Amino acid sequence: MSILVVGSVAFDSVETPFGKAEEVLGGSGTYFSTSASFFTDVNLVAVVGEDFPQKHIDFLCERNVDLRGLTTAPGKTFRWSGEYGYDLNEAKTLDTQLNVFADFCPELPEAYLDAEYVFLANIDPELQLEVLKQVVRPKVVACDTMNFWIEGKRDALINTLKYVDILLINDAEVRQLANEANMVKAARKVLTMGPKTLVVKRGEYGATMFTEHGIFVAPAYPLESIYDPTGAGDTFAGGFMGYLATVDDNSEAAMRQAIIFGSIMASFNVEAFSLDRMRTLSFSEVQERFRKFQLLTEFNGID
Repeated sequence: MSILVVGSVAFDSVETPFGKAEEVLGGSGTYFSTSASFFTDVNLVAVVGEDFPQKHIDFLCERNVDLRGLTTAPGKTFRWSGEYGYDLNEAKTLDTQLNVFADFCPELPEAYLDAEYVFLANIDPELQLEVLKQVVRPKVVACDTMNFWIEGKRDALINTLKYVDILLINDAEVRQLANEANMVKAARKVLTMGPKTLVVKRGEYGATMFTEHGIFVAPAYPLESIYDPTGAGDTFAGGFMGYLATVDDNSEAAMRQAIIFGSIMASFNVEAFSLDRMRTLSFSEVQERFRKFQLLTEFNGID
């Protein structure tokens, strides 16, 4: 099954304790699409400016990302600038220039309207809902958001969540959305807002999934070298949704496997700036890291 993703395509300027990169390819839609493309076909809906180079278009096409939903508007492409300290779980935003993204109004090509797997990346919740109104009968709808929308467009976000099956956000966003300090209580409250599944992204501490049936906790894959955590959450979501779509299964067992694949894709992404590691990554490397992940979490029960 292919995946429809609506999100941003951007230029990022990033500095970490291990180096910096200027005007490199970024954006939630880009990271998600690249990651998910290792598992299935991806249809991307986004907007770029007239300054967006052909080499980035070529890269996405090489990853078999369908770009019929990528439009070019007069003006400049969305830009984000940020830096990380040694706490790589939190970025400090230095500058945001929405440019053509400020007027982004996603219109789906006719070929995308029957999408069965939909990922609404981190954009205005009103736009997320407009996308869902265009899709005919999706099987699985997953969504991301951030503190900016939780605080500034809470009512619109809660309305959108009524139509979402899986919500993927970080632990601070879960607490903010639920207005509850305890993570378990906060997760239970979020699950009453519409999503049947809540996946909490916890950076270097892994991920936790909450459903009405229970809780699943997965560690992050331990790494010696981390250069740039930008886009890790969207890369995680791409691996997660990519796996679900390729097996065409949204059972809890499948989602547990999907979380591991999401964690694996994110672990590769942070090994270099921008999408540089994803450019050289092979699926055999993904499979090998999955086997190592199994050994990492294997243990015997009590007799």
